[in-house]
Amino acid sequence: MPATVPLPDRPLSSTPSLYVVATPLGNLHDITLRALAALAAVDVVAAEDTRHSQRLLDAYGLKVRMMAVHQHNEQAAAGQLIEHLAAGRHVALITDAGTPAVSDPGARLVARVRDAGHPVVPLPGPCAAVAALSVSGFAEGGFRFVGFLSAKSGARRAALSALRDEPDAMVFYEAPHRIRECVADMQDIFGGERELLIAREMTKLHEQIVRMPLADTDAWFAADANRLRGEFVLVLAGAPVRAGLEADALRVLDLLLAELPLKTAASLAAEITGAPRKALYAQALQSRREE
Repeated sequence: MPATVPLPDRPLSSTPSLYVVATPLGNLHDITLRALAALAAVDVVAAEDTRHSQRLLDAYGLKVRMMAVHQHNEQAAAGQLIEHLAAGRHVALITDAGTPAVSDPGARLVARVRDAGHPVVPLPGPCAAVAALSVSGFAEGGFRFVGFLSAKSGARRAALSALRDEPDAMVFYEAPHRIRECVADMQDIFGGERELLIAREMTKLHEQIVRMPLADTDAWFAADANRLRGEFVLVLAGAPVRAGLEADALRVLDLLLAELPLKTAASLAAEITGAPRKALYAQALQSRREE
């Protein structure tokens, strides 16, 4: 086995393609070798903020033509990008940080490129949601990615209320000027005992990752004004098991869990007993944690 892993000799497909390239959240060492090779080889880099991304490319010594793709020009930019691909050029799509087209501009562009018949190739790497989820301890059974909630209080509270009984962990993004209000809404809707992981400025100099009951969050923010700064990922624990599952339903669930994957067991137990699937799934999660 070689002592070092060289950059790929041929990082690009023989067919002109759109490469969706994940870039660091903050720590420049988190770039992948494949991402570096692809960014060095493509003809055009489509970026959410060209000035921000130019600094990123400069840090790696990469010189490549750039074009802007953001929420205000995504449809028009998609047309230009498709023209580049049709002309035989390779294009990379990057965002300011993390994985493009996930709660960031790019999803509509990717759809347009696919509809036009051009290949779209993922180059996996940093993703804020997955990074926070991995250190939460909440995602044994699964998770639900929510992303950014509405900036309007009523719409945000309505969206959170609809998630009250969600048994899986939930991942949210939030801006610093709304973080305290958003978390206060969570406490009001989910209750103070529900656990929340707050990940702030991940991979950056002032990174903070804490986990606590929602009831403790307001005091945590109040203790240091700096805790309201930066970009936030929130990971909320799923709904606790609801009381009221009948003994027969629990016995059926236990028997199925001994032989089947968690989600399959919960679904079959719901079909057999008529008990709520979400309640059975939450109970199954708790049973696995207690094993």
